[in-house]
Amino acid sequence: MEACDVNTKYRDSNRAAARLALWTLAWVVTLAAARFGSEWLREAQWSPLASWILIGVNVLVGAAWIVAFAGFLRALDDFWRKVVQDALAVTLGVGWVVGLAYVVADAASLITYDLNIALFPLLLAVVYVVTFVVGWIRYR
Repeated sequence: MEACDVNTKYRDSNRAAARLALWTLAWVVTLAAARFGSEWLREAQWSPLASWILIGVNVLVGAAWIVAFAGFLRALDDFWRKVVQDALAVTLGVGWVVGLAYVVADAASLITYDLNIALFPLLLAVVYVVTFVVGWIRYR
């Protein structure tokens, strides 16, 4: 009976990971469509409306992605959940601290150039991956 429960848990975890991967891909595709759609539709008279529709679709798919991620977390075993949650906690903290430090430094006119906002998610992705690997090695 124990082996059946382990196999079922493993299968559920894989299904949750697959759902998360599909929703992640869908979110990235809709994000690209929202970002570049306005350039493709620039000549069209209804370009602003189409851009807002693309952004709305991206937000809705993003909400589904968040729900899929929550399901993925629930499907993980205790070890992996601990590793992922610790990595997410550090990433959230770095995001708040670095993001708000940048805002304060910019408001104080200490920053003479504008950073590309795309660097912020890149920073968070690097922090998440590093802390995930560190947690995996630490808790193994």
